[in-house]
Amino acid sequence: MSLWISGEITDDFGITEGNMAKEENEKGFTVRDKRHFAEGKPEAPKEEEEKKEGAETAKTEQPREKTEKVPSGEEETPLPEINFSNFIFSLSTSALIQLGEIPDPVSKESGKNLPMAKQTIDIVGMLQEKTKGNLTPDEETLVENILYDLRMRYVKAKG
Repeated sequence: MSLWISGEITDDFGITEGNMAKEENEKGFTVRDKRHFAEGKPEAPKEEEEKKEGAETAKTEQPREKTEKVPSGEEETPLPEINFSNFIFSLSTSALIQLGEIPDPVSKESGKNLPMAKQTIDIVGMLQEKTKGNLTPDEETLVENILYDLRMRYVKAKG
């Protein structure tokens, strides 16, 4: 639907035909980095060089491996493989922390948070329901056993 306003044709959103033509012609944008670097001083802008280098390196740059910086004296611990079983183990560990069964690895303190534990247990139950028929027999057994164990621990913690 178009409207006639002061000699210009506009659409329902108030955009005139002239504005639409201008927007189609303006397809570029500029990105300016305003982050602060060493000693709290921003780097001097090198927009022209960055544009040229950015275009060249984007074409030739290879993906880099993710590495974590580890404080001196500590060894880098490899992360476990990401799969369904490890995901369920992770949720189970979270529920055990929330039930106060094991200490929080960050604060080293044990504390109960029963509403969060119930929600985590319900998430495992939902995953069991939604993945029914799509899991290997070992994965099905794992989910059943963890869910049973967590539910029994929840009932015991509640009361």
